[in-house]
Amino acid sequence: MTGHLSLIQLVVQASFVVQIVIGLLLLASLTSWAIIFRKRLLLGRARREADQFESNFWSGGDLAQLYRAIESHGGASGMASIFEMGFREFARQRQQGAGTPDLLLDGARRAMRVAQLKEIDRLEHSLATLATVGSTSPYVGLFGTVWGIMSAFSSLGDVRQATLASVAPGISEALVTTAIGLFAAIPAVVAYNRFADQVGRLEVRFDAFMEEFSTILQRHATRGIAAAPTVSAASAPAMAPGATMPGPATPRAR
Repeated sequence: MTGHLSLIQLVVQASFVVQIVIGLLLLASLTSWAIIFRKRLLLGRARREADQFESNFWSGGDLAQLYRAIESHGGASGMASIFEMGFREFARQRQQGAGTPDLLLDGARRAMRVAQLKEIDRLEHSLATLATVGSTSPYVGLFGTVWGIMSAFSSLGDVRQATLASVAPGISEALVTTAIGLFAAIPAVVAYNRFADQVGRLEVRFDAFMEEFSTILQRHATRGIAAAPTVSAASAPAMAPGATMPGPATPRAR
């Protein structure tokens, strides 16, 4: 065979096994790119929602009103959902007279932890697929290359005089699988590392918010006042002046 071979010709003329490997690698590449675009939108929205919620939370407004606004929209995601679950559980236990301030705080923290775990699980969904594509695609491509080279050399058994021109097309067809394997793996690995870092940063922000909100709830619980007290910068250093914490009857317990 003479002349230059195009990539399409190499794929079409490859052996059946090599074509199957190429098809699997292309499918893995398309899957990883779909995950990349979807995950980029998801994490970008999660960061914007966290920024917006923190701005509302520390703006000095009424936390009861913030809670009702979240509930009126049918719940929330991200940091807002952590606040919603902690606020609701704290108010429910206060209504039921659930013992000491430590018990009130522990219940609220457990509720926030559950909400955080659900959010992290949602954000990490499909990252394992990217890791799998990134780690296995080069080896799948290498398998196709080895198989193609074996087929190319085995076909020389019926040829009296083996030349480079007779074996080059088969080797070229085989090497295509390695190239496609790298094409599938490199974007998946880069995207996985980037998204894993972004999820980790969001998790740190969630942890910091939980600690800040727990401090506010602890100060509120130790007061033991049924009416809604004012939580300001004097009682919660990280909180903006004028923000208020509602009494036990404000949230709707579920």
